[in-house]
Amino acid sequence: MAKFFAPLLFSLSLLLSGTPASAQEAPVAASEAMGLHAPNELANEPRVLTLDLTRNPNEIWDRIRRGFSMPDLDSQLVADQQLFYLNRPGFLKQVFARGGRYLYYIVDELERRGMPTELALLPMVESSYNPLAYSPAHASGLWQFIPSTGKNYNLTQDSWIDERRDVIASTNAALDYLQTIYEMHGDWHLALASYNWGEGAVARAIQRNVDAGLPAEYSQLRMPDETRNYVPKLQAIKNIVSQPELFHFELPYVPNEANFVAVAAPIGTDLAAAAKLAGLSLEEFLALNPSFNRPAVTLPGQTLIVPTERASHFEAGLEQLSEDGKGWRVHELGPGEKLAAIAQRHDLTLAQLLQLNGLNARSRVGAGYSLLVPDGVDPSGALQVTRLLPNRPQVKLTANTTTPVRKIPAATAKTPVAGKNSAAAKKAVANKSAAKKAAPAAKSAPTAKSTAKPAGKAAAPAAKTAPPQKNGKPVPGTAKTQQQPKKPAAK
Repeated sequence: MAKFFAPLLFSLSLLLSGTPASAQEAPVAASEAMGLHAPNELANEPRVLTLDLTRNPNEIWDRIRRGFSMPDLDSQLVADQQLFYLNRPGFLKQVFARGGRYLYYIVDELERRGMPTELALLPMVESSYNPLAYSPAHASGLWQFIPSTGKNYNLTQDSWIDERRDVIASTNAALDYLQTIYEMHGDWHLALASYNWGEGAVARAIQRNVDAGLPAEYSQLRMPDETRNYVPKLQAIKNIVSQPELFHFELPYVPNEANFVAVAAPIGTDLAAAAKLAGLSLEEFLALNPSFNRPAVTLPGQTLIVPTERASHFEAGLEQLSEDGKGWRVHELGPGEKLAAIAQRHDLTLAQLLQLNGLNARSRVGAGYSLLVPDGVDPSGALQVTRLLPNRPQVKLTANTTTPVRKIPAATAKTPVAGKNSAAAKKAVANKSAAKKAAPAAKSAPTAKSTAKPAGKAAAPAAKTAPPQKNGKPVPGTAKTQQQPKKPAAK
């Protein structure tokens, strides 16, 4: 009987109390307890992303979030940089989409080394994920190496290739450098400041604070405005990637899977023909293979990067090209030999020969200079490639500007194509690695820089000197200066 009369007694008490609103709140509370909400309430409540660590990440952004381990920086500078990016959603989406080509490889390397995955976002600050980005201070590539630092860490730079732009080589070098400066400071914010400003400059700033009895933390150091804004930029991007829906921003979908593989390439391979075999436009192919300064493979042991799903077809096509016996070779200029005569011999105009070799009408080359010439192949595709390559010939000449320091021996025969897992490919890669390891382990310290010029494969220098100053400002041309883009356009 008590169970039967309980609801009636409860309703009677509500009527006697004169608070009908309470009766209305009861079912609402019950609904909320069951997880039910009115549609308009759901629309007004922002949904915040959460991580389910019990399942494998299905996209790269999820995987990156799981590896965040740097301490967060919370300051007005971070808020300003965040606002800058969020006010340019088109620019953000374009840059994130472009970075999707490289993120899997970068994140894979970071996880293998046990490094924070925030560093996968650093190329956005440095180059907007553009491997062909080039600064007024001659910094180049995703990670923005300057020439001297690249040479100190065995990144090849000559008239044939520039490994500062090589996605794999430059990434490995950058992460080596970041590991070194983190171990030097024991603090990621100080390591990033060193990456931008130079570890020597940061060490001196720390010492000044210590001598003055001030804290030696990143936020307390006196540093240039560019470096002061450098870490906040990375933090702002991290915040957006962490909770994009909180900012009403949609990250482009990037699957958590390998995007590309390296395939051994025979000497003489035409890059335009290779792009066609890979089923890619020239622009897409060069975005994966940005290190070339000339439009053909000219060195033994070189590889070409292609999308994973097209690797088998690409290898078969390269093998067919090699069997055809047509391609490109290197011609060494003889004493008294004229460029015009060489061009005529290979059915080229003088202008075409210069274009293929990154030269111009004012270039002075002499005996011993190595020229790329066609060997039975139509040069039209290669000429098209040269229009997309950086228009800065990387050849280094001696004082008389006639002979290159590094000569490439002429190739008289094509090397057989080999897949990345074949014995020939492994041998080619091993030979290249052995040559690099033979370089001197210790090299002179690179000059200081005002943005990141990472180092890598060799031991990092102990210190750097500060950039030359004039009236309290860096002398133009001695250090890279990085400014916020005035409009949301990619580099």
